[in-house]
Amino acid sequence: MALSEKKQKRYYRKNIDFFKLVAKLKLWPSRSGKLHGIKSMEIIGDIAEITTHCNEKFQIQNSKHSRAARCLRNKLFFHSCRTCKIPQWKLEKYAGTYMTQSYGSNL
Repeated sequence: MALSEKKQKRYYRKNIDFFKLVAKLKLWPSRSGKLHGIKSMEIIGDIAEITTHCNEKFQIQNSKHSRAARCLRNKLFFHSCRTCKIPQWKLEKYAGTYMTQSYGSNL
């Protein structure tokens, strides 16, 4: 089995700071079910402004229990944005990421 065929499992803690998780993954699930790639993220207090690769801007709050936080943890999305052009290796890396309560990196 080659190194490219071997999938590495990544574990992150479930209840870490939401902004740190979004900054690490560089992915954003929109309300329509699309997964966008993040170009830049500017944090101002408890609110952050995200700019995606398709030049959409979102203002998000630092909430661990929000819709977007649940979607990122549970990998709930329908498809990736065609304009953002998220590479396949990044989607596979995201699919191999696990969020657990008591085990994993604190970021």
